[in-house]
Amino acid sequence: MRLSNVLAAAFALAALAFQAAPAQAFASRDIAYASVGGETSIPFGWLDFCQRYKAECAGGVRPAADVNLTDSAMREIQQVNSYVNHAIEAVSDMDHWGVVDRWDLPLDGKGDCEDYALLKRKLLIERGYPRQALLITVVRDQNDEGHAILTVKTNGGEYILDNLTDELKPVDRIPYRLVKRQSQQDPNVWVALGPAAAPVYASR
Repeated sequence: MRLSNVLAAAFALAALAFQAAPAQAFASRDIAYASVGGETSIPFGWLDFCQRYKAECAGGVRPAADVNLTDSAMREIQQVNSYVNHAIEAVSDMDHWGVVDRWDLPLDGKGDCEDYALLKRKLLIERGYPRQALLITVVRDQNDEGHAILTVKTNGGEYILDNLTDELKPVDRIPYRLVKRQSQQDPNVWVALGPAAAPVYASR
């Protein structure tokens, strides 16, 4: 069963609601990027996910590509972020599956942080955004616990989609320590991350 068939009707209704809501302003913004290092270990959750959802991990190596940062694109990305945050019920993997860690698409409307990120990635790809710009990212939160988010890499900086907030934040404004994420060229290769580079302020 395709996830889009399960959620399409609800997403269409939610889209109308979010179109009516005030959009986040992007007229001025920080331009910041994470510091990217060499290849690192692949999360077990991703490897296990790829065994069950092979199409989500296929496609091979592609040239790096960024999202063209327009106000309409950012409004649409914000809409997807907000929709998924409100459509999915937050449930731990132990309560949901009886295991410590399982990455999955939340077909039953329940999931934890990586499931939110995987669904946002899928929906944005289905809406025409390049896979290479939608990167599952692992961070450490304020309690030094693991957390998963989605990085959207644009030609005007990197933005974070987080299930804990509807706000799209530049990568240098998140309260987390960056650990690793998917390579732009190959989603099955993961690269280490350092602190976000010093931002450049842009206004247009």
